Amino acid sequence: MSCINESEIKEESKRLMALGLHHRCVEGRLDQIAALTEEINRLKKEKNAVICAHVYQTPEIILGIGDFVGDSYKLADDSRHTAADIIVFCGVRFMAETAAVLNPAKKVYIPSLDAGCSLSESVTAEDVRGLKAAHPGASVVTYINTSAEVKAESDCIVTSANAEKILRRIYEKNKKVIFIPDRFMGANLAKVLGKTPGEDIILWNGSCVVHEHFDARTIALYRKNYPGVAVLAHAECPSDIINAVDYMGGTGDMMRYVENTNAAAYLLVTECGFGELARIKFPDKNFIAMCRLCPYMKAVTLENILQTLKKPSKEQLVTVPPEIAARAKKAIEKMFELAEG
Repeated sequence: MSCINESEIKEESKRLMALGLHHRCVEGRLDQIAALTEEINRLKKEKNAVICAHVYQTPEIILGIGDFVGDSYKLADDSRHTAADIIVFCGVRFMAETAAVLNPAKKVYIPSLDAGCSLSESVTAEDVRGLKAAHPGASVVTYINTSAEVKAESDCIVTSANAEKILRRIYEKNKKVIFIPDRFMGANLAKVLGKTPGEDIILWNGSCVVHEHFDARTIALYRKNYPGVAVLAHAECPSDIINAVDYMGGTGDMMRYVENTNAAAYLLVTECGFGELARIKFPDKNFIAMCRLCPYMKAVTLENILQTLKKPSKEQLVTVPPEIAARAKKAIEKMFELAEG
């Protein structure tokens, strides 16, 4: 690293260790990681940039360089309140697009062009227009894991943390809702809300590559081997998983559940990065591994974040056409209104 000396690397290594980073929770040597985080943090100050880091990112990104850390809702909210000129979004593309929609005067970058999302890619704006034509008058409620073009065809955006609350409010004025794109989350919400898929809630056949393959039979085995275990699952999991767990929610909800309870152990059924962060945040609690890596989230690294801050490519700059951005922003702001009201 051109501007970093050995003394600075040692101090940065100490800082990272004080935050809970150590050789068992990171890949590579801590001094090499420290050299990267030191230079990234220096460049952030020079360029008035901030890092938005989703909880599925690696610990060295979250703890080492993250300015805003959280789930999709929190990061969207944080991004609209920053005074930075540049936002580097350490997550996946739909999240960076949301930040770009909410911050048209700022530059928003995605470090890896491979940071897509299987769920977002499962539905297009044309698909949504077809659903609206087939179900005239139905309100379109769209999970945030979608492209800006899809959001632009929607009436309101939701996240896993606020979907139930917002849907209850929307059903006060609407008999039928189109919920896209996650069929598992939609089915789980339909059960909670007492709605019938295909009748008063219309679902799309999308799913998350991480959450769709968990096996409920494994949960029964863990309960037998770990008496008193609390099992938490993300709302994108299939219904047979949700029926077998103690708590369903978004990542923020799950973290608060862990913080406010004292179970013998915790089984976190979601992406592996969330479990890594929970272990660091709550070192005195016992966590059992049952997770899957998201290949899209893990495409973001300290190396490509540093490259983005030094010399971003045109492809890394995330832009949304103004007409699409204006319509998508309206749906996103409806989410904030209903979630916070």
